[in-house]
Amino acid sequence: MMNGTRVLLAGASRGVGREVAQLLVQRSFKVTALLRSDTAQPELEAMGITVVRGDALVAAAVEAALTARPDAVISTIGGLPKDGVRADYLGNKVLIDAAVKAGVQKFILVSSIGAGNSAVALPPQALQTLGAVLAEKAQAEVHLAASGLTYTVIRPGGLKSEPATGNGVLTLDPTIAGSIHRADVAQLVCDCLGSERANNRILSAIDRTMVYGQPVFEIFRLV
Repeated sequence: MMNGTRVLLAGASRGVGREVAQLLVQRSFKVTALLRSDTAQPELEAMGITVVRGDALVAAAVEAALTARPDAVISTIGGLPKDGVRADYLGNKVLIDAAVKAGVQKFILVSSIGAGNSAVALPPQALQTLGAVLAEKAQAEVHLAASGLTYTVIRPGGLKSEPATGNGVLTLDPTIAGSIHRADVAQLVCDCLGSERANNRILSAIDRTMVYGQPVFEIFRLV
């Protein structure tokens, strides 16, 4: 996908999603952000992003956001909102189902190392702490893979809020864990938009200099 591609971004208000939003604009993509609240709306609109208000848990709101038929959807949603309903699975399920109806060309889901077959990469204590979240993220991954959409799942390791280093890499190896800056995850997400090699892949994302245990692993090349 080239510059000018229309992208619907869910989760743009903070974290990896905000970093993705900034980078998409820098790369001249046409971005629409789906927001639950208006807190981040002024900042996103100042960046040139079109904002659509709606809750990812509400199918009608998501389908309305997709009426413009974007070329791609990127989801970084997750976490525990005030009402106690997690969006990690249900919100992403609604987005995926709406993307199928809208004929979206590509769906990129930001998940987490520890989900699905990458559970082996985390120590038991971490799995015990994050088990419920990772189970929902794994459900979302499975639903996406079965949807018929062209997809990429990116599983970042431990996230750090520091400037991009350029050391972020992807691997097909589900046993690898490490840390990575959110800005580097955003770069990998945006790079996957234009990569056919990333299609229908589940990839772990880590900083090559912050790999736990420093094992040898094969880097997945996008080109």
